[in-house]
Amino acid sequence: MSLWIMNASVWNEERSELERKHVRIEEGVIESILNGSESVEAGGSETIDAEGKLLSPGFIDMHVHLRDPGFQYKEDIESGSRSAAKGGFTTIACMPNTRPVTDTAETVRYIVDKARDQAIVKVLPYAAITKNELGRELTDFASLKEAGAIGFTDDGVGVQNAQMMKDAMALAKSMDMPVIAHCEDDTLVKGAWATEGEFSRKHGIKGIPNESEAIHVGRDVLLAEATGVHYHVCHVSTEQSVRLIRLAKQVGIRVTAEVCPHHLLLSDEDIPGLDDANWKMNPPLRSPRDVQAVIEALEDGTLDMIVTDHAPHSAEEKARGVDLAPFGIVGFETAFPLLYTKFVETGRWTLGFLLQRMTSDPARVFRLNSGRLEVGAPADLTIVDLTSERAVDPASFLSKGTNTPFGGWSLKGWPVATIVDGKTVWSE
Repeated sequence: MSLWIMNASVWNEERSELERKHVRIEEGVIESILNGSESVEAGGSETIDAEGKLLSPGFIDMHVHLRDPGFQYKEDIESGSRSAAKGGFTTIACMPNTRPVTDTAETVRYIVDKARDQAIVKVLPYAAITKNELGRELTDFASLKEAGAIGFTDDGVGVQNAQMMKDAMALAKSMDMPVIAHCEDDTLVKGAWATEGEFSRKHGIKGIPNESEAIHVGRDVLLAEATGVHYHVCHVSTEQSVRLIRLAKQVGIRVTAEVCPHHLLLSDEDIPGLDDANWKMNPPLRSPRDVQAVIEALEDGTLDMIVTDHAPHSAEEKARGVDLAPFGIVGFETAFPLLYTKFVETGRWTLGFLLQRMTSDPARVFRLNSGRLEVGAPADLTIVDLTSERAVDPASFLSKGTNTPFGGWSLKGWPVATIVDGKTVWSE
């Protein structure tokens, strides 16, 4: 099937500007890209008039929670993929802290098969490092890879035993697979939900110290150096972690890392009080100094990409209060507008920089055949309205989860159509 996207604004990195283009898609692949001044005879092809809106490679999110199997009341593969598409994402990678944990080939195949049948975007499953994410026994990496897993992680919990992590890295290296780490020392976080900082001191509550994350980062980069594995650090949030990752990269250790919009935009000093569990996430919101550190690290390449850590929960769960509610916020449908409004509209970043960190960089790190808007590339594309402004309305989310601290924020940069393999899967 042929599709023409007419009158689209496409980012030209060399000129650092938007250019008007017509894009032809044939059988799910970008067949040609023409200057906007050229006349086009679409014939019997389907056409979309972008009317000058941004046409971007589809966004890629390498850290999401689809809650399926086991927690489908929070989210499932179908609803999660629809939410992702509404946010402009065409490829997402789902974490294994499901029930059952994604620690067997059977569960990986369940996700792959269900995604093929029900997802409207591309879903890539991670598998657990250890059985049931308990940190006691490695999973069968070979069978998990064969079933379709793209990497190994115990996300949601850190692997506490250093020997276990080293063994996992060595095995993953032998199979040319990445290890993706949630970095958290359990002995430093028990009984706390906010960071150790201004907010926790003000309210007289126990805080989670920065070193709870950084200790594992430091340990793991040394293990990655010893084993040669591709080691990827999840949701970096602290100045200390940034410093360790930057040093590791400087000495040639094969480490990559990610950061979430909420850790780029919010600090613990923004938390309004002890009543709203939509501000409870893991890692917690850190200090303003940490926020500045992760922004600068993303800008200089120490942090390679932006992810959402989309983590839906039911309204009933989040209503339990900060002590009892689960950690996590949703992120698919607000990620690009938040970052575009707060960093591109203000002039700190170019549009090209933001697009790179959400498309080509995650594709490069995880060796995906996506994240490009060029002839011959898969037609995974997003159309974004950069000019209209509206408020974040959680009631309009396609995710089952509405747990966000960004409700009511007025933003620009809203995706209006998402195309996967040349097929429009979502349109406003």
